[in-house]
Order: sequence, then structure tokens, then C-alpha cells
Amino acid sequence: MTRTVYVNGEYLPETEAKVSIFDRGFLMGDAVYEVTSVLDGKLIDFEGHKNRLERSLKELDMTAPVTMDELLEIHRKLVELNDIDEGGVYLQISRGADDDRAFEYPDPEKVKPTLVLFTQKKNLRNSASADKGYKVISIEEMRWARRDIKTVQLLGASMAKMAAHKVGCDDAWFVEDGYVTEGSSNNAYIVKDGKIITRQLSNKLLAGITRAAVLRFAAEAQMQIEERLFTIEEAQAADEAFSTSATAFVQPIVEIDGAALGDGTPGPVAKRLREIYLEEAMKLAV
Repeated sequence: MTRTVYVNGEYLPETEAKVSIFDRGFLMGDAVYEVTSVLDGKLIDFEGHKNRLERSLKELDMTAPVTMDELLEIHRKLVELNDIDEGGVYLQISRGADDDRAFEYPDPEKVKPTLVLFTQKKNLRNSASADKGYKVISIEEMRWARRDIKTVQLLGASMAKMAAHKVGCDDAWFVEDGYVTEGSSNNAYIVKDGKIITRQLSNKLLAGITRAAVLRFAAEAQMQIEERLFTIEEAQAADEAFSTSATAFVQPIVEIDGAALGDGTPGPVAKRLREIYLEEAMKLAV
């Protein structure tokens, strides 16, 4: 079945969708994106993704091509047109396509942003990886200094994932100045003596929407939380670890750089947080 996608005001078969070769997202990585999960045909934490999108656009001095209410309706229509019960909606906004390639931003009065959305069908709720747990490796941080902006500049993340796969692991955690920043496409956590430990927000990592929700739900469940730096060595000595992201929700980590955590299976805190997140997130789905 051919998907229906959205490109600059039009709903089109994916085979007919086109973007200019001069689009700055293609030439410069001058674009931002969001991925909103869908469960039971409903959007998970759309409000959080909307707010982060607005922040990313503001940080890059980029304008939104539609209102946020219109964006919600586009998401809903794509979910309906593609019969998405479980999966996600990918959204990308670039600064648009000028007449030629140039480093300078084009005049926003003359060049409109490019807006693209498409859906993906995925099994999110019943995840084999969540039952088994991930093995991760550490990799030296190599990305730019503004990881707090959700741009499409994802080569570093792709390289990190491929490095992990080459040694039979599932993912990678970036390390900078001796401390873990985040995972390749997720936020990173360890658990020690029942306390959840994760790095505090800064421009060195993305403010995950799932991160915010999980920490809020953990606090409501009377779990202890400490936002601070931690090393790979500390992570290897932890009782358990996990990561969070929009499509994996809470992903248990069972091995870091070859060192098994606990008994090498997903820990109770990660498993409980996944249950809580799925239950509470569905209450707020739109």
C-alpha cells in the first residue's frame, strides 16, 4: 500500500512527493524535526513535541509554515489516511529552497519554509527489545555543541549506531569530558540503590519529551531522582540502566561496554517505568 504523505500543503502518494534539490534541509541540514508516536490511533504527548518544535524553530530563527493547531490536524489526517493504529508521524521543517546554494539564510519574506510529514507503522507497545534489553557501547562525543536543538543533522547518531552494530551491540552512549551526555537517539539513565540518575539538561543533550514525562511520572510514584553527571564506569557499576525516546518509550539497558548490569536482564525500575509511562501517556493522547 502506498502511503499518503504531506508536502507543503498537499496530501500526495509518497511516489509523487518532491522537494527541491536547493532545499536547505538537503544541502545544509538546515532543518528541524519531531517524531510523535501513535498508539491506538492517537498521538502521544503531542503538546510536548509541539512545544519543543517551537523552541527549535526559535533557536534557529526559523518561522513555522503553519499554525500549531493546523499542524495537529495534519498529523491526525495522515494517521487516518494511512490507517495508523500503532507507529509514528515524522515531521520536518526546513528553511526552504532558494534559487541557488548559499551559506547565508535566504530572505524569509521571499523563501517559505518546507514542511514535510509522513507516517510509519511500527510495533511499539509489545517490544521484543524491551523484554530482552539493549547492549550499548560508549563512543566519544563528536557532534556539534547545540544538541538541545532537534535538527536533522544526524550523521553522528547514525555513525554511533553503526559502530554499535559492528560489534554486536544495539546502541551507543556518547561520552564527553569523561561523562555520558546521551544515547545516539535517546536520553540515558542509570539506577543505583533505587535512585534514578540522569544528566541535567543543557545544550549538550536534547530535552527529551519522553524524558520529561518519565521523570514526572517517576516523581509522582515517589521514586528518587537525581539529575547529575555520571561516567561509564559508574554506569557499569549501577544496578540497572535504561534510555527513553519517543518511539522506544523506556528501553532497558542490560550491558555497557561488555559489562553486564545486575543479572543481565531488564531491571525492575525500568520495567515499572515503562508500564507507568504507557498507562499515563494513553490518558493524555489526542
